[in-house]
Amino acid sequence: MPTATDLAADYQYLFHHLPDSYLLLAPDGTVRDNSDIHQQASLQPRARVVGRNIFDAYPSAPESQRTLHESQDRVRQTLQPDTMPLLRYDLAVPAEQGGGTEELYWQVTHYPILGPDGALLHILQRATDVTAATHAAALAAETQRALDEATTRARFILESVPLLVWTATPAGVTDSFNARWLAYTGRALADTIGSGWAQDVHPDDLPRTVALWQQALAAGTTYQAEYRVRRHDGEYRWFQATGVPRRGPSGEVHMWVGANADIHQQKLMVAELLETNETQAALADQAYATAEQVRQQRETLFQVFMEAPVAISVVRGTEYRYEFANRVFLAGAGKPDLIGRTVAEVFPEFMAQSFLVTLAEVYRTGQPFSARAVHVHLDATDTQPAADGYVDYTYQPFFEDGRVAGVTSFSYDVTELVAARLALENLQAGNA
Repeated sequence: MPTATDLAADYQYLFHHLPDSYLLLAPDGTVRDNSDIHQQASLQPRARVVGRNIFDAYPSAPESQRTLHESQDRVRQTLQPDTMPLLRYDLAVPAEQGGGTEELYWQVTHYPILGPDGALLHILQRATDVTAATHAAALAAETQRALDEATTRARFILESVPLLVWTATPAGVTDSFNARWLAYTGRALADTIGSGWAQDVHPDDLPRTVALWQQALAAGTTYQAEYRVRRHDGEYRWFQATGVPRRGPSGEVHMWVGANADIHQQKLMVAELLETNETQAALADQAYATAEQVRQQRETLFQVFMEAPVAISVVRGTEYRYEFANRVFLAGAGKPDLIGRTVAEVFPEFMAQSFLVTLAEVYRTGQPFSARAVHVHLDATDTQPAADGYVDYTYQPFFEDGRVAGVTSFSYDVTELVAARLALENLQAGNA
Protein backbone atom coordinates (compact mmCIF):
# COMPACT_ATOMS: atom_id res chain seq x y z
CA MET A 1 0.00 0.00 0.00
CA PRO A 2 1.45 3.42 -0.95
CA THR A 3 2.40 5.69 1.92
CA ALA A 4 1.28 9.31 2.33
CA THR A 5 4.73 10.34 1.08
CA ASP A 6 4.31 8.19 -2.03
CA LEU A 7 0.87 9.69 -2.71
CA ALA A 8 2.23 13.23 -2.29
CA ALA A 9 4.66 12.54 -5.15
CA ASP A 10 2.03 10.72 -7.26
CA TYR A 11 0.87 13.45 -9.63
CA GLN A 12 -1.70 11.21 -11.27
CA TYR A 13 -3.30 10.70 -7.86
CA LEU A 14 -3.19 14.47 -7.39
CA PHE A 15 -4.76 15.06 -10.83
CA HIS A 16 -7.55 12.58 -10.11
CA HIS A 17 -8.41 14.40 -6.87
CA LEU A 18 -8.41 17.97 -8.18
CA PRO A 19 -11.50 19.85 -6.88
CA ASP A 20 -12.97 20.53 -10.32
CA SER A 21 -13.81 18.82 -13.63
CA TYR A 22 -10.62 18.35 -15.71
CA LEU A 23 -9.99 16.31 -18.88
CA LEU A 24 -6.44 15.76 -20.18
CA LEU A 25 -6.13 15.37 -23.96
CA ALA A 26 -3.32 14.58 -26.35
CA PRO A 27 -2.74 17.27 -29.02
CA ASP A 28 -4.85 15.17 -31.44
CA GLY A 29 -7.79 15.01 -29.01
CA THR A 30 -7.14 11.54 -27.57
CA VAL A 31 -8.28 11.23 -23.95
CA ARG A 32 -5.30 10.62 -21.66
CA ASP A 33 -6.87 11.06 -18.23
CA ASN A 34 -9.57 12.92 -16.28
CA SER A 35 -10.29 14.01 -12.72
CA ASP A 36 -12.68 12.11 -10.49
CA ILE A 37 -15.17 14.99 -10.63
CA HIS A 38 -15.11 14.92 -14.46
CA GLN A 39 -15.64 11.15 -14.36
CA GLN A 40 -18.68 11.60 -12.10
CA ALA A 41 -20.15 14.43 -14.19
CA SER A 42 -19.61 12.68 -17.54
CA LEU A 43 -21.30 9.47 -16.32
CA GLN A 44 -18.51 7.49 -18.04
CA PRO A 45 -15.97 5.23 -16.28
CA ARG A 46 -12.38 6.35 -16.81
CA ALA A 47 -11.35 2.98 -18.25
CA ARG A 48 -14.01 3.30 -20.98
CA VAL A 49 -12.75 6.64 -22.35
CA VAL A 50 -8.96 6.72 -21.90
CA GLY A 51 -7.22 6.13 -25.24
CA ARG A 52 -10.27 7.15 -27.31
CA ASN A 53 -10.88 10.39 -29.21
CA ILE A 54 -12.84 12.87 -27.10
CA PHE A 55 -15.75 12.96 -29.56
CA ASP A 56 -15.99 9.16 -29.66
CA ALA A 57 -15.71 8.91 -25.89
CA TYR A 58 -18.26 11.65 -25.22
CA PRO A 59 -20.75 11.78 -28.13
CA SER A 60 -22.96 14.85 -28.27
CA ALA A 61 -24.87 17.06 -30.68
CA PRO A 62 -22.93 18.05 -33.85
CA GLU A 63 -23.09 21.74 -32.92
CA SER A 64 -21.49 21.07 -29.52
CA GLN A 65 -18.75 18.93 -31.11
CA ARG A 66 -18.04 21.62 -33.71
CA THR A 67 -17.68 24.32 -31.04
CA LEU A 68 -15.37 22.16 -28.91
CA HIS A 69 -13.26 21.23 -31.93
CA GLU A 70 -12.85 24.90 -32.91
CA SER A 71 -11.71 25.84 -29.39
CA GLN A 72 -9.16 23.01 -29.32
CA ASP A 73 -7.91 24.04 -32.77
CA ARG A 74 -7.34 27.60 -31.52
CA VAL A 75 -5.21 26.22 -28.68
CA ARG A 76 -3.20 24.13 -31.15
CA GLN A 77 -2.64 27.13 -33.42
CA THR A 78 -2.00 29.84 -30.82
CA LEU A 79 -0.68 27.80 -27.86
CA GLN A 80 -2.85 30.09 -25.72
CA PRO A 81 -5.79 29.26 -23.41
CA ASP A 82 -9.22 29.50 -25.05
CA THR A 83 -12.52 30.00 -23.20
CA MET A 84 -15.60 28.96 -25.12
CA PRO A 85 -19.00 30.66 -25.08
CA LEU A 86 -21.61 29.01 -22.88
CA LEU A 87 -21.99 25.46 -24.16
CA ARG A 88 -25.00 23.18 -23.99
CA TYR A 89 -23.52 19.70 -23.84
CA ASP A 90 -26.12 17.04 -23.04
CA LEU A 91 -24.91 13.75 -21.63
CA ALA A 92 -26.38 10.32 -22.20
CA VAL A 93 -27.32 8.66 -18.92
CA PRO A 94 -26.20 4.98 -18.81
CA ALA A 95 -28.98 2.42 -18.86
CA GLU A 96 -27.99 1.19 -15.40
CA GLN A 97 -28.64 4.73 -14.11
CA GLY A 98 -32.04 5.08 -15.74
CA GLY A 99 -31.15 5.96 -19.34
CA GLY A 100 -32.19 9.05 -21.24
CA THR A 101 -30.39 12.36 -21.76
CA GLU A 102 -29.50 14.96 -19.15
CA GLU A 103 -29.60 18.62 -20.31
CA LEU A 104 -26.45 20.36 -19.05
CA TYR A 105 -24.71 23.70 -19.62
CA TRP A 106 -20.96 24.16 -19.27
CA GLN A 107 -18.34 26.89 -19.17
CA VAL A 108 -15.33 25.29 -20.87
CA THR A 109 -11.72 26.50 -21.08
CA HIS A 110 -8.87 24.71 -22.87
CA TYR A 111 -5.31 25.25 -21.59
CA PRO A 112 -2.13 24.31 -23.52
CA ILE A 113 0.51 22.28 -21.62
CA LEU A 114 3.87 22.88 -23.32
CA GLY A 115 7.10 20.93 -23.20
CA PRO A 116 10.56 22.41 -22.52
CA ASP A 117 10.95 23.05 -26.25
CA GLY A 118 7.65 24.94 -26.42
CA ALA A 119 5.84 22.15 -28.26
CA LEU A 120 2.28 21.25 -27.32
CA LEU A 121 2.26 18.17 -25.03
CA HIS A 122 -1.32 18.18 -23.73
CA ILE A 123 -4.58 20.12 -23.90
CA LEU A 124 -6.16 20.46 -20.46
CA GLN A 125 -9.90 20.98 -20.56
CA ARG A 126 -11.62 22.52 -17.54
CA ALA A 127 -15.43 22.26 -17.64
CA THR A 128 -17.53 23.98 -14.99
CA ASP A 129 -21.17 22.89 -14.71
CA VAL A 130 -23.25 26.09 -14.86
CA THR A 131 -26.60 24.38 -15.51
CA ALA A 132 -28.22 25.68 -12.33
CA ALA A 133 -26.98 29.23 -12.94
CA THR A 134 -28.11 29.10 -16.59
CA HIS A 135 -31.59 27.92 -15.62
CA ALA A 136 -31.76 30.59 -12.93
CA ALA A 137 -30.76 33.29 -15.43
CA ALA A 138 -33.36 32.04 -17.92
CA LEU A 139 -36.03 32.05 -15.21
CA ALA A 140 -35.00 35.57 -14.17
CA ALA A 141 -35.18 36.74 -17.80
CA GLU A 142 -38.63 35.19 -18.26
CA THR A 143 -39.81 36.70 -14.99
CA GLN A 144 -38.54 40.13 -16.07
CA ARG A 145 -40.22 39.71 -19.46
CA ALA A 146 -43.52 38.86 -17.78
CA LEU A 147 -43.09 41.83 -15.42
CA ASP A 148 -42.35 44.15 -18.36
CA GLU A 149 -45.40 42.84 -20.20
CA ALA A 150 -47.62 43.35 -17.14
CA THR A 151 -46.23 46.85 -16.68
CA THR A 152 -46.85 47.69 -20.35
CA ARG A 153 -50.42 46.39 -20.18
CA ALA A 154 -51.07 48.23 -16.92
CA ARG A 155 -49.74 51.46 -18.41
CA PHE A 156 -51.89 50.99 -21.53
CA ILE A 157 -55.06 50.47 -19.49
CA LEU A 158 -54.19 53.38 -17.22
CA GLU A 159 -53.80 55.70 -20.21
CA SER A 160 -56.86 54.31 -22.00
CA VAL A 161 -59.39 54.45 -19.17
CA PRO A 162 -61.67 57.51 -19.71
CA LEU A 163 -60.77 59.16 -16.39
CA LEU A 164 -58.31 61.86 -15.35
CA VAL A 165 -56.01 59.85 -13.08
CA TRP A 166 -53.49 61.28 -10.61
CA THR A 167 -51.27 60.19 -7.73
CA ALA A 168 -49.81 62.02 -4.76
CA THR A 169 -47.16 61.45 -2.09
CA PRO A 170 -48.16 60.58 1.50
CA ALA A 171 -47.86 64.31 2.27
CA GLY A 172 -50.37 65.14 -0.49
CA VAL A 173 -47.99 66.51 -3.15
CA THR A 174 -49.23 65.41 -6.56
CA ASP A 175 -46.48 63.66 -8.49
CA SER A 176 -48.10 62.14 -11.59
CA PHE A 177 -51.03 62.67 -13.97
CA ASN A 178 -52.09 60.40 -16.80
CA ALA A 179 -52.04 61.45 -20.45
CA ARG A 180 -55.79 62.17 -20.48
CA TRP A 181 -55.38 64.83 -17.78
CA LEU A 182 -52.53 66.51 -19.64
CA ALA A 183 -54.41 66.35 -22.95
CA TYR A 184 -57.53 67.82 -21.33
CA THR A 185 -55.73 70.81 -19.74
CA GLY A 186 -53.14 71.20 -22.50
CA ARG A 187 -50.35 71.58 -19.95
CA ALA A 188 -47.06 69.72 -19.59
CA LEU A 189 -46.54 67.35 -16.67
CA ALA A 190 -43.88 69.64 -15.18
CA ASP A 191 -46.43 72.48 -15.05
CA THR A 192 -49.08 70.29 -13.39
CA ILE A 193 -47.36 68.32 -10.61
CA GLY A 194 -46.98 69.80 -7.15
CA SER A 195 -49.57 72.56 -6.88
CA GLY A 196 -49.67 73.28 -10.61
CA TRP A 197 -52.99 71.45 -11.04
CA ALA A 198 -54.74 74.16 -8.96
CA GLN A 199 -54.33 76.76 -11.73
CA ASP A 200 -56.92 74.89 -13.81
CA VAL A 201 -59.55 74.66 -11.04
CA HIS A 202 -62.30 77.28 -11.24
CA PRO A 203 -61.46 80.12 -8.79
CA ASP A 204 -64.88 79.81 -7.12
CA ASP A 205 -64.31 76.11 -6.44
CA LEU A 206 -60.64 76.18 -5.43
CA PRO A 207 -60.91 77.12 -1.69
CA ARG A 208 -63.40 74.35 -0.90
CA THR A 209 -61.49 71.85 -3.06
CA VAL A 210 -58.23 72.52 -1.21
CA ALA A 211 -59.99 72.44 2.19
CA LEU A 212 -61.52 69.02 1.48
CA TRP A 213 -58.14 67.71 0.30
CA GLN A 214 -56.43 68.91 3.47
CA GLN A 215 -59.12 67.30 5.61
CA ALA A 216 -58.68 63.95 3.85
CA LEU A 217 -54.89 64.14 4.26
CA ALA A 218 -55.16 64.91 7.97
CA ALA A 219 -57.64 62.08 8.64
CA GLY A 220 -56.22 59.59 6.11
CA THR A 221 -59.72 59.05 4.72
CA THR A 222 -61.19 58.98 1.23
CA TYR A 223 -61.15 62.36 -0.52
CA GLN A 224 -64.26 63.43 -2.43
CA ALA A 225 -65.01 66.72 -4.15
CA GLU A 226 -66.87 68.20 -7.10
CA TYR A 227 -65.27 71.10 -8.94
CA ARG A 228 -64.84 72.63 -12.36
CA VAL A 229 -61.62 72.11 -14.35
CA ARG A 230 -60.58 74.34 -17.24
CA ARG A 231 -60.14 72.59 -20.56
CA HIS A 232 -57.31 73.54 -22.95
CA ASP A 233 -59.75 75.68 -24.96
CA GLY A 234 -60.83 77.67 -21.88
CA GLU A 235 -64.14 75.89 -21.16
CA TYR A 236 -64.79 74.73 -17.58
CA ARG A 237 -66.39 71.33 -17.01
CA TRP A 238 -67.60 69.71 -13.80
CA PHE A 239 -65.69 66.72 -12.44
CA GLN A 240 -66.24 64.33 -9.56
CA ALA A 241 -62.83 63.77 -7.88
CA THR A 242 -62.13 60.82 -5.59
CA GLY A 243 -58.83 59.88 -3.96
CA VAL A 244 -57.96 57.01 -1.63
CA PRO A 245 -54.82 56.31 0.40
CA ARG A 246 -52.78 53.21 -0.39
CA ARG A 247 -51.52 51.82 2.90
CA GLY A 248 -48.64 49.57 3.88
CA PRO A 249 -48.82 46.45 6.08
CA SER A 250 -48.75 48.51 9.28
CA GLY A 251 -51.37 50.97 8.07
CA GLU A 252 -49.08 53.84 7.08
CA VAL A 253 -50.02 55.77 3.91
CA HIS A 254 -47.61 55.01 1.05
CA MET A 255 -49.31 57.09 -1.63
CA TRP A 256 -52.64 58.52 -2.78
CA VAL A 257 -54.40 57.41 -5.96
CA GLY A 258 -57.21 59.47 -7.45
CA ALA A 259 -59.43 59.82 -10.49
CA ASN A 260 -61.68 62.59 -11.82
CA ALA A 261 -64.84 61.58 -13.69
CA ASP A 262 -66.59 64.03 -16.01
CA ILE A 263 -70.11 64.74 -14.61
CA HIS A 264 -70.72 67.91 -16.60
CA GLN A 265 -73.72 66.58 -18.55
CA GLN A 266 -75.37 65.28 -15.39
CA LYS A 267 -74.89 68.68 -13.74
CA LEU A 268 -76.43 70.50 -16.70
CA MET A 269 -79.33 68.07 -16.88
CA VAL A 270 -80.19 68.55 -13.21
CA ALA A 271 -80.00 72.32 -13.56
CA GLU A 272 -82.19 72.27 -16.66
CA LEU A 273 -84.79 70.06 -15.00
CA LEU A 274 -84.95 72.29 -11.94
CA GLU A 275 -85.31 75.42 -14.07
CA THR A 276 -88.04 73.99 -16.34
CA ASN A 277 -90.89 73.99 -13.84
CA GLU A 278 -90.95 73.93 -10.08
CA THR A 279 -94.12 71.83 -10.21
CA GLN A 280 -92.07 69.05 -11.77
CA ALA A 281 -90.04 68.52 -8.61
CA ALA A 282 -90.62 64.80 -8.63
CA LEU A 283 -89.14 64.49 -12.11
CA ALA A 284 -86.23 66.72 -11.13
CA ASP A 285 -85.65 64.61 -8.03
CA GLN A 286 -85.60 61.51 -10.18
CA ALA A 287 -83.05 63.05 -12.56
CA TYR A 288 -80.92 64.25 -9.68
CA ALA A 289 -81.14 60.84 -8.04
CA THR A 290 -79.97 59.30 -11.31
CA ALA A 291 -77.05 61.72 -11.51
CA GLU A 292 -76.28 61.14 -7.84
CA GLN A 293 -76.31 57.39 -8.39
CA VAL A 294 -73.80 57.77 -11.23
CA ARG A 295 -71.68 60.01 -9.01
CA GLN A 296 -71.75 57.49 -6.15
CA GLN A 297 -70.88 54.63 -8.50
CA ARG A 298 -67.91 56.63 -9.76
CA GLU A 299 -66.83 57.44 -6.20
CA THR A 300 -66.74 53.77 -5.18
CA LEU A 301 -65.47 52.39 -8.48
CA PHE A 302 -62.98 55.12 -9.35
CA GLN A 303 -59.81 53.06 -8.98
CA VAL A 304 -58.04 52.06 -12.13
CA PHE A 305 -58.44 48.51 -13.47
CA MET A 306 -60.64 46.32 -11.27
CA GLU A 307 -62.04 49.26 -9.28
CA ALA A 308 -62.59 51.69 -12.20
CA PRO A 309 -66.05 53.31 -12.33
CA VAL A 310 -66.66 51.99 -15.81
CA ALA A 311 -67.18 48.52 -17.19
CA ILE A 312 -63.86 47.54 -18.72
CA SER A 313 -63.10 44.38 -20.65
CA VAL A 314 -60.31 43.25 -22.96
CA VAL A 315 -60.75 40.73 -25.76
CA ARG A 316 -57.88 39.27 -27.77
CA GLY A 317 -57.66 37.50 -31.09
CA THR A 318 -60.12 37.19 -33.92
CA GLU A 319 -62.32 34.93 -31.79
CA TYR A 320 -62.68 37.84 -29.30
CA ARG A 321 -61.73 35.86 -26.18
CA TYR A 322 -62.00 37.70 -22.88
CA GLU A 323 -58.69 38.02 -21.06
CA PHE A 324 -59.67 40.80 -18.63
CA ALA A 325 -62.91 42.10 -17.10
CA ASN A 326 -63.23 44.41 -14.10
CA ARG A 327 -65.74 44.11 -11.29
CA VAL A 328 -68.28 46.39 -12.93
CA PHE A 329 -68.24 44.43 -16.17
CA LEU A 330 -68.55 41.06 -14.37
CA ALA A 331 -71.41 42.32 -12.27
CA GLY A 332 -73.28 43.60 -15.32
CA ALA A 333 -72.69 40.43 -17.31
CA GLY A 334 -73.79 38.15 -14.48
CA LYS A 335 -71.23 35.61 -15.66
CA PRO A 336 -68.16 35.54 -13.39
CA ASP A 337 -66.48 32.72 -15.37
CA LEU A 338 -66.20 34.55 -18.69
CA ILE A 339 -62.38 34.82 -18.80
CA GLY A 340 -61.01 32.64 -21.62
CA ARG A 341 -64.37 32.39 -23.36
CA THR A 342 -65.39 34.19 -26.54
CA VAL A 343 -67.86 37.06 -26.70
CA ALA A 344 -70.22 34.86 -28.71
CA GLU A 345 -70.06 32.15 -26.04
CA VAL A 346 -70.67 34.56 -23.17
CA PHE A 347 -73.31 36.72 -24.90
CA PRO A 348 -75.00 34.64 -27.63
CA GLU A 349 -77.74 37.30 -27.69
CA PHE A 350 -75.18 39.74 -29.21
CA MET A 351 -75.32 37.76 -32.47
CA ALA A 352 -78.57 39.59 -33.21
CA GLN A 353 -77.29 42.98 -32.03
CA SER A 354 -74.69 45.39 -33.43
CA PHE A 355 -71.82 44.83 -30.99
CA LEU A 356 -70.01 41.99 -32.80
CA VAL A 357 -70.33 43.75 -36.17
CA THR A 358 -68.80 46.91 -34.69
CA LEU A 359 -66.06 44.87 -32.99
CA ALA A 360 -65.13 43.24 -36.29
CA GLU A 361 -64.95 46.69 -37.95
CA VAL A 362 -62.55 47.98 -35.26
CA TYR A 363 -60.33 44.92 -35.85
CA ARG A 364 -60.43 45.54 -39.60
CA THR A 365 -59.73 49.29 -39.59
CA GLY A 366 -57.67 49.70 -36.43
CA GLN A 367 -59.78 52.76 -35.58
CA PRO A 368 -61.55 53.29 -32.23
CA PHE A 369 -65.35 53.41 -32.17
CA SER A 370 -67.72 55.14 -29.75
CA ALA A 371 -71.50 55.13 -29.52
CA ARG A 372 -73.99 56.64 -27.11
CA ALA A 373 -77.32 55.43 -25.77
CA VAL A 374 -77.17 52.10 -27.64
CA HIS A 375 -79.94 49.66 -26.82
CA VAL A 376 -78.69 46.37 -25.36
CA HIS A 377 -80.55 43.17 -24.43
CA LEU A 378 -79.05 40.64 -22.00
CA ASP A 379 -80.50 37.15 -21.62
CA ALA A 380 -81.26 35.81 -18.17
CA THR A 381 -78.40 34.15 -16.25
CA ASP A 382 -78.20 32.07 -13.07
CA THR A 383 -77.82 35.25 -11.03
CA GLN A 384 -80.04 37.81 -12.74
CA PRO A 385 -83.12 38.02 -14.98
CA ALA A 386 -83.17 39.13 -18.60
CA ALA A 387 -82.76 42.86 -18.99
CA ASP A 388 -82.97 45.66 -21.55
CA GLY A 389 -81.16 48.96 -21.22
CA TYR A 390 -78.93 51.56 -22.84
CA VAL A 391 -75.14 51.96 -22.77
CA ASP A 392 -72.49 54.43 -23.89
CA TYR A 393 -69.49 52.42 -25.05
CA THR A 394 -66.09 52.81 -26.67
CA TYR A 395 -64.00 50.17 -28.47
CA GLN A 396 -60.27 51.03 -28.31
CA PRO A 397 -57.95 48.73 -30.34
CA PHE A 398 -54.45 47.87 -29.17
CA PHE A 399 -51.63 46.74 -31.42
CA GLU A 400 -48.79 44.21 -31.37
CA ASP A 401 -46.21 44.05 -34.16
CA GLY A 402 -48.17 46.70 -36.05
CA ARG A 403 -51.41 44.73 -36.15
CA VAL A 404 -54.59 44.84 -34.10
CA ALA A 405 -54.16 42.23 -31.36
CA GLY A 406 -57.29 42.97 -29.36
CA VAL A 407 -59.79 45.56 -28.24
CA THR A 408 -60.43 47.26 -24.90
CA SER A 409 -64.08 48.10 -24.22
CA PHE A 410 -65.29 50.90 -21.93
CA SER A 411 -69.03 51.08 -21.33
CA TYR A 412 -71.45 52.98 -19.11
CA ASP A 413 -75.00 52.00 -18.20
CA VAL A 414 -77.09 55.09 -19.14
CA THR A 415 -80.52 53.49 -18.99
CA GLU A 416 -81.86 55.85 -16.34
CA LEU A 417 -80.29 58.90 -17.97
CA VAL A 418 -82.01 58.04 -21.25
CA ALA A 419 -85.28 57.65 -19.38
CA ALA A 420 -84.78 61.03 -17.69
CA ARG A 421 -83.88 62.71 -20.98
CA LEU A 422 -87.00 61.32 -22.66
CA ALA A 423 -89.10 62.53 -19.74
CA LEU A 424 -87.53 65.99 -20.02
CA GLU A 425 -88.22 66.11 -23.75
CA ASN A 426 -91.83 65.12 -23.16
CA LEU A 427 -92.14 67.79 -20.46
CA GLN A 428 -90.70 70.50 -22.71
CA ALA A 429 -92.96 69.42 -25.56
CA GLY A 430 -95.95 69.71 -23.24
CA ASN A 431 -94.95 73.24 -22.16
CA ALA A 432 -94.34 74.44 -25.71
